[in-house]
Amino acid sequence: MPSLLSNRLAKRVLRPAFALVEQRMERTTTALQSDLDALHHAVADLRRQSYGLGLLLDHAGRDGHRMPTATQVDTLVREVRAVTGDDGERARHDVTVAYRHLVALEALGAGGLAGTVSDVCGRLAALPLLTPPNGEVLEIGTSNGLFGAALRRMLRRAGLEARLTIVDPLDGTSAGEDVVRGNLALGGGTGPVDTARFARGAFADAAVRERVADRRYGVIVVNGAHDLAAVRELAAPGAVVVAGTDAGTRPAGLGGLGRIADSVYCRAA
Repeated sequence: MPSLLSNRLAKRVLRPAFALVEQRMERTTTALQSDLDALHHAVADLRRQSYGLGLLLDHAGRDGHRMPTATQVDTLVREVRAVTGDDGERARHDVTVAYRHLVALEALGAGGLAGTVSDVCGRLAALPLLTPPNGEVLEIGTSNGLFGAALRRMLRRAGLEARLTIVDPLDGTSAGEDVVRGNLALGGGTGPVDTARFARGAFADAAVRERVADRRYGVIVVNGAHDLAAVRELAAPGAVVVAGTDAGTRPAGLGGLGRIADSVYCRAA
């Protein structure tokens, strides 16, 4: 039997239907091409934005990248709330502000802040929320001073002007004192940056500890493995002590508050 489409009468009858199908296909193809063109432009814009953000936030010159995911931030906020007891939105707000300080100071300073985004922002957000008893801050191992600068900013937002004491060899294995002071200047303050005190040497040296034992500290930040019993002797009542998980056994007189990212938090009796 001859094909229906080869029949002259059938072709004449079906011609309007074919024309309608062709018109609809043309409209569909045109709309699809328009969507594809828009998608192409959107992808190109995203690539440009991603490249710019990568220059600002990737791992170059740092311990790691500075591009947290929403899940990471949500987890960090929960951990900060658990340690500090915050039951409102301040923890999320302070984590956000801490992240902005992290990015800004690394962009302006010499070197980077040691640690992951979660650990650095966790420390910066939690310490003010834990309401230290005074503004005396002891940092054991400073690297290059950028964390001290960021902490000054965060404590000032909470109404506490930090008076910083740093214990560090500053012997070439870390940044020199001039670099540290320059980075500390980025944190601002009510007085000159030279009010930051430096005790050159290792915290394990009794003579070094004696030089900083003229006061009791409301915040003690321990970077590296150090004797927490010696740290406890320098803490004011109610002081907040934050240390890495490699800091060793917690001595009597330091009550555990919990863990945020890669750090443990304690309160001095």
